[in-house]
Amino acid sequence: MNTRYVLTLCTALVVGGSLLTGSAYALDKADEKTPINDTWITAKTKIALAADGRVKGRQIDVETTKGQVMLRGKVDSDAAKQAAENITKLLDGVKTVKNDLQVVAPSIRDAVGDKDEAITARVKDHFAKDAHLKNADIDVQTHAGVVSLTGAVLNLMTSANASWTAWQVSGVKSVKNDLTVKEKA
Repeated sequence: MNTRYVLTLCTALVVGGSLLTGSAYALDKADEKTPINDTWITAKTKIALAADGRVKGRQIDVETTKGQVMLRGKVDSDAAKQAAENITKLLDGVKTVKNDLQVVAPSIRDAVGDKDEAITARVKDHFAKDAHLKNADIDVQTHAGVVSLTGAVLNLMTSANASWTAWQVSGVKSVKNDLTVKEKA
């Protein structure tokens, strides 16, 4: 019990320090479309997940955009996945939760993680070889063979092309396209 308290306290201090740094950075980058509150929500979510015994918070990546929290990573069970979503929903400022957590048994997590890194590298390599995708602002993440595409692209055709190209990579089980189309000025 004492060890868990110390680990939780250390995690809170590290996240708190990151939060201060992130907040200073966010002040330079903030506008009406990107509220600084997203940084606070992300930090609160990470701390809450680390403090709860049902979830291993370090297994979960948290991103917040305009109050929408996205959970990604690998957890041990369906119960942990649901607990992470429920914990996040209860936090102030959270509008919606997108739960992209993958349930992967601890015994095979290392093998899946290595495979995911290789898949991500292959998808990025395919994007680099495509004239329309190589300069696109697309972030690629893979969890248990599921490729997630995030970022902003110029048009719907580029978004569709990114999904199709990712699907063609060996080892990809499915593609989640969360790309947004940039507004024309």
